[in-house]
Amino acid sequence: MNSTVLPLFSPITFGRASEEIVLQVEAAIVDGRLAPGERLPSEREMQRQFGKGRGVIREAIKTLVQKGLLEVRKGAKGGAYVRKLDVGKVSESLALFLKQEPVAPEHLIEFRESIDRAITQLAMTRAAQEDKDELHAKARQLEALLAQDDPDLTVTGELDRELNLMLARMAGNPLLEWVMQALQMGLGSSDHALYEDPVFREKAAANWSDTAGAIARGELMQALGFIGHHYVLLRQCVRSRSQGSPETEIPFLADSSETP
Repeated sequence: MNSTVLPLFSPITFGRASEEIVLQVEAAIVDGRLAPGERLPSEREMQRQFGKGRGVIREAIKTLVQKGLLEVRKGAKGGAYVRKLDVGKVSESLALFLKQEPVAPEHLIEFRESIDRAITQLAMTRAAQEDKDELHAKARQLEALLAQDDPDLTVTGELDRELNLMLARMAGNPLLEWVMQALQMGLGSSDHALYEDPVFREKAAANWSDTAGAIARGELMQALGFIGHHYVLLRQCVRSRSQGSPETEIPFLADSSETP
């Protein structure tokens, strides 16, 4: 007995046709009925399954291409194919969302602090010692640059971004790396405010060096203590900017030679 192959899609009976087609194709990709690299049915077959004309099908495919879910190939094996999602595109989409959605500085700082703590604990467990030493060397480079009378904030900002991404890679979890990439492309954590302010920049840079040093030495509690101090400084800096007046510094009890 011959088995019956069920159609991939259902006829459109209501709503805006092209949008409904987009939703059905997205659902087929998400639930695995359409795998990366797989070709969609021909335009004629899609017209038959959806019960709509060629123009509507092409409009939906164009939308899916713009979303990065499909690519159109030409030639003998041409057609619309499911794209494998690019990590960079995922991070860019999240970064764009962060830029467009209003996020209170405190919420962003709170989120970044929790992410940094998780990343640091994993990095100390999983990363090779040479990677930890390289992180420390780059953090000391940042400290030296920001100690200059008139530091190049573009260069130091890029180095700070590199340090954050490097630490995320050291954690060995791609989800954490993607989120960190998005944060760096989107809003960061207002770290730029620390480096733009002469009152805070050297303290923040020294703290990065202290944190990386503790990671290199395998001193987890000290590293977490320095991370906490970074966000104390950041909250002070953001608050002083919003109020237009300098803040009294909150003392930090731990230094590079004592455990918090």
